[in-house]
Amino acid sequence: MSDEQDVITDIETPIYLKYNFTAGLAPSRFLTQLKNGKLTGQRRAEPDAPVYVPPRGSCPASGMPTDEEVEVSDKATVQSFTIVHIPIPNNPIQPPFVVANLVADGANISFIHLMSECVNEEVRIGQRVQAVWKPEEEWDYAMDNIRYFKPIDEPDVAVDMIGKLPVTGLEE
Repeated sequence: MSDEQDVITDIETPIYLKYNFTAGLAPSRFLTQLKNGKLTGQRRAEPDAPVYVPPRGSCPASGMPTDEEVEVSDKATVQSFTIVHIPIPNNPIQPPFVVANLVADGANISFIHLMSECVNEEVRIGQRVQAVWKPEEEWDYAMDNIRYFKPIDEPDVAVDMIGKLPVTGLEE
């Protein structure tokens, strides 16, 4: 018997996962506001408390309720990103494309969204972007009311300032 063994270099393990998501109070309110064309977050009822987008109903650090709703801008800053080169089954978007962690102006925590109308290799941390919304008649209770974010002609944000920008561009 030989001591040599075939080396396994890769395996294919297709996974199908079907599940239902039950939105709680905070995510339901967030999705309702998206249907109305508004991007909102929540924070604890304290002046300097962080704003979470999308809200989950409690502060992840303390577990305290985030019961104050805050409207944030649909302008954001790229906190991190990846260029996707591998096709995703049942996804109509063909690679390569950019998915980014974005921090909305007035928020402190990033959310993930698609970027477009950009040269993938020119996307950078600190870059300013703005939401491109679907036509209003297509809005639903869904994050994809925002089709994607595109770069805008504003100066980059320094890395240490991402998540610390005040809310701008909102009407009172």
